[in-house]
Amino acid sequence: MKAQSRAAASADESAESSRGLGTAPIIFAPVKAHSLTDITIVGGGPTGLFGAFYAGMRGATARIVDALPALGGQLMALYPEKYIYDVAGFPKVLAKDLVRDMSAQALQFGCDIRLGETVTGLSRVEDPEGGIGHFILETSDGDYPTKTVLIAAGIGAFEPRKLPLAAAETWEGKGLYDKVLEPKLFGGRKVLIVGGGDSALDWTLNLMGIAQSITLVHRRDQFRGHAATVKQVMEHAERGACEVRVFTEVGEIHGKESIEAVTLVNTRTKETVRLPMEIVIPQLGFHSDLGAIREWGLDTDKADIKVTSEMQTNVPGIYAAGDITSYPGKLKLIATGVSEACIAVNNAVHYINPKTKVNPGHSSNLAIFGESET
Repeated sequence: MKAQSRAAASADESAESSRGLGTAPIIFAPVKAHSLTDITIVGGGPTGLFGAFYAGMRGATARIVDALPALGGQLMALYPEKYIYDVAGFPKVLAKDLVRDMSAQALQFGCDIRLGETVTGLSRVEDPEGGIGHFILETSDGDYPTKTVLIAAGIGAFEPRKLPLAAAETWEGKGLYDKVLEPKLFGGRKVLIVGGGDSALDWTLNLMGIAQSITLVHRRDQFRGHAATVKQVMEHAERGACEVRVFTEVGEIHGKESIEAVTLVNTRTKETVRLPMEIVIPQLGFHSDLGAIREWGLDTDKADIKVTSEMQTNVPGIYAAGDITSYPGKLKLIATGVSEACIAVNNAVHYINPKTKVNPGHSSNLAIFGESET
């Protein structure tokens, strides 16, 4: 965080929220650009979206800032057509459909959305009367005053790991894809998937019935994905629905205008085999970086932010939730992220106005939803 405080925002920008966090009437209206909000959420993925919903439920104004061009985080940027199986209430749900419904839930209270804006800095404006003051979140497109900040940036700025192959980039868009945005593009094609994690395993399953053939290769014989998914892939392989090759890496890609074949290398014997192939999909994980957030003076663990059980960072007024957080026993799931968003918002609301309850009670009893509070 910058050592010097920014000048106080203009009167319009510093006007107190009309929604109120105490006993004042709750009025829901779209947040004006550059107005002082109660909670600014960095990240528009599932955790950030649920944080925006919960802020509205608590009568707090909220703003989401995300560098991506659309809400949904990794779900929309990397695998909108991928099924998700571990979200409560859904036996399975397409990532894009989950984002659609979570967005509708989040935006019902008029959350301000700022997409395509990269966070560049953060500074604090002190309250001359001794109050909590507020922050100025700086982005590539503007500065936003906010009483608190909730970091829900997933794995931070992410970049898919590239296939470790000389001149691999020359095949990008010519049969080499590190993202699967439109599975139909692979219809009737010979597909090679590279990797041993959940994404590689999931796409092996999800492209069945679409691709002509699917071969999954992994440089080891132990997979990092969920045991149930590994078992499912192996069962399909036994039935001949796909092929799984372990201790195998891609040695070379062949073709003229597009991929026509690949040479695979056995990592133990060094034997090679050339297979006809049209599509190569590396699923090797991501490089992640906190970016400008790293300069805010937060306690971090590599690319994660350390938080307390209240989702509070070491800087008062800054909270974090979702995959970007670190604490003993942390489990990186969407279900965990939405729970952490609730905890973070409740404590942010209490930080802004200590007279408010940390726990609002059950939503089925809240007047905000037309119920009778008991």
